[in-house]
Amino acid sequence: MKPNKYSPAHKSDNLAELVCSNSFKSISEDKASGILKLEMLELDSLIIKSALRSKIPAGGALAVDREKFSEYVTKNIKNNPLIEIFEEEVLLIPKDLQSPLIIATGPLTSEKFTKSIEEFIGNENLSFYDSISPIVSAESLDNENYFKASRYEDGEGDYINCPLNEKEYNSFYEALINSEKIEFHQFEKPKYFEGCLPIEVMAERGFDTLRFGPMKPVGLLNPKTGKRPFAVIQLRKENSHESMWNIVGFQTKMKIKDQKNVFSIVPALRNAEFLRFGSIHRNTYINSPNTILNTLQSKKNPYIFFAGQITGVEGYSESTAMGLIAGLNSIRVLKKQEPIVFPSTSAIGCLTKYISNSDNKKIDPMNINLGLFEINKPKKNIEKIKKSSKECIIQIKERNQIELDLV
Repeated sequence: MKPNKYSPAHKSDNLAELVCSNSFKSISEDKASGILKLEMLELDSLIIKSALRSKIPAGGALAVDREKFSEYVTKNIKNNPLIEIFEEEVLLIPKDLQSPLIIATGPLTSEKFTKSIEEFIGNENLSFYDSISPIVSAESLDNENYFKASRYEDGEGDYINCPLNEKEYNSFYEALINSEKIEFHQFEKPKYFEGCLPIEVMAERGFDTLRFGPMKPVGLLNPKTGKRPFAVIQLRKENSHESMWNIVGFQTKMKIKDQKNVFSIVPALRNAEFLRFGSIHRNTYINSPNTILNTLQSKKNPYIFFAGQITGVEGYSESTAMGLIAGLNSIRVLKKQEPIVFPSTSAIGCLTKYISNSDNKKIDPMNINLGLFEINKPKKNIEKIKKSSKECIIQIKERNQIELDLV
């Protein structure tokens, strides 16, 4: 809809305007983010190619010159004879579609079009704020300093419990209170629910508030001491193969370095590897498991695709990957071909499975990480993951080309 209308975050007339960080994160082949980029390059992603053309020094990360990146994307799209650009606001999802339509409106979808999406998918399937807790790798936890149990139950339970004594809790509380927080943007107006407060807001209410909230030790006995801990942080598994664990109730606006420092005070989390950091920010996204298939087609109308951050993925590369899938599959639907389901042996497939898996009743936005790959101890099996990723992307590329040639 630019340049006739702007969201509160946008200023440039160009496409692909980066309004937050200028980093696409790691390009290392030993990181999930790097594997995802390799898959996208193999599939000829314009966005990743543009990022590489406009990159600036940033160590192991792919950081870009914002203006050059945006200009390069805009130039390629405007010079493509198959693309016609309409600079106007879309207000409604057309009814009775018989050809593909991709909805990729981003985290700041305009108010009028948001209402149209709500009517299409049901307002209970649309969220307006991320309030997400950190996720850590199971491999990185110190098993000498945690125990498994469910509250008020005997024996090993479903939660990993990370106990703290009084001295450790004091240190944790002080570090939390004094940590640096990320400021909200002007267009972000947080409306906290009492059941979903940032931990720093709870901590400001008093020294013991967390011990009556997400760190309450009631109903838990540490089998190693036979006593109830002074405070406990609980972890809940995020996937069936238990490689990813959510730090329950710890949504936060702490900066990333402070999240690492504060949680490292907890003995069981001393060397924790964060697969996702906690956050709270403005973000319109759909509850994808109730709304889309793993081809990114709408369950309600297979001609309508959702793509980008609105699908419930987090990050530039991840959002772009969803656009790549929607683009490939919309062409296949147009040509009466079966849409492609990316297998979970690929990074792209891991993401689409997470956001579309009907076993997940409600999702929080997710970035790509090794814990999404269905393999034991993914960090130790990185070579196996890279091999399977490369093989499946080559197969998909070959299959797509053969079928397009036949048409």
